[in-house]
Amino acid sequence: MPTTTAAPLRIDSAELRVVRLPLIAPFTTSTGTMYDKVFPLLTLRSGDLEGYAEGVMDPMPDFLDDTIAGGIDFLQQAILPQVIGASFENPEALNRILRPWRGNWMAKAMVDMAYWDLWAKSMNLPLSTVLGGLGDAVPVGISLGIDDIRDTVEKARMNQALGYRRIKLKIMPGHDLELVSAVRAALPDTPLTVDANTAYTLADMKVMHALDALGLDYIEQPLAYDDLHDHAVLQSRLKTPICLDESIRSAADARKALAGGAARVINIKVGRVAGHLEARRIHDIAAAWDVPVWCGGMLEAGIGRAHNIHLATQPNFRKPGDTSSISRYFKRDIVLEPLEVKNGLMPVPPGPGIGVQLDRAFLAEVSGEALTF
Repeated sequence: MPTTTAAPLRIDSAELRVVRLPLIAPFTTSTGTMYDKVFPLLTLRSGDLEGYAEGVMDPMPDFLDDTIAGGIDFLQQAILPQVIGASFENPEALNRILRPWRGNWMAKAMVDMAYWDLWAKSMNLPLSTVLGGLGDAVPVGISLGIDDIRDTVEKARMNQALGYRRIKLKIMPGHDLELVSAVRAALPDTPLTVDANTAYTLADMKVMHALDALGLDYIEQPLAYDDLHDHAVLQSRLKTPICLDESIRSAADARKALAGGAARVINIKVGRVAGHLEARRIHDIAAAWDVPVWCGGMLEAGIGRAHNIHLATQPNFRKPGDTSSISRYFKRDIVLEPLEVKNGLMPVPPGPGIGVQLDRAFLAEVSGEALTF
């Protein structure tokens, strides 16, 4: 493998698969319950090199408006025909192909992320290095789905004892104050956050004020995904920082949210924001405002999780992310390397690119027929 490259990378071919991995336990949020993680997996090839990316869109538009079927169709019809056979000097050159198309953020992210992996491998460098990251491990927290209050308290205690740096609780109307109060009573000094996944409105101000009194690190995405105005109103009435997730799809969204006072923390999910190039722009805008960011998760398997780990090495990722141990979710992963947390730190996979290799035999068992281009 070369140590550096000055020549553009030609994309010789691509492969798309849809993967279905059963979850060890159901994961419930305010938008529904997941029993399996279903996701598209993209491979870009250049010579002997391969770059990989997972899509984070769901089968139905419940988290955001992207869907697996729509994303695959968009890649087949619009993007891959422009990419296959073309050469790109760097991710910005590739972005000129992606930028003109409206929406489809998660499908664009797959192409961007696979190219970054490929580009880093062509230079024999870790993805974290080419992103400008630092260090060989990132701090992580845990995200607990909606469940029985007593069970959630026990899970919170157990994961705090394992060294996770933050406990996040999924909440929804009717399953909020009693839950959060119980966990806070059990863990009075542990950094604690809540994630509503857009389940509330300004009519729920009484609940918001009660949450404001529970010493939370932040309240994540309490209101509608497309409403920066009401988030700004809410933030002006709370001392607890609001963290935006679904509302931030681009650097422009981040700038408007921060300028308008809609948030004091931003969750960056590289698969939500069209890829690493836009994620880095959001990171830099937040840094300019002295607003911390952290890396969110979408129950990714090993490819998506490895991208998240490298992403979170950038310096303004100042809060623990959601990239917890893969063994919490799946009995077996689609990559060979175990991505496991040690004392609240997730090691950065060493080696070129994202640093993980596909378990091709297992991948064949859990995915359908590959589409090749």
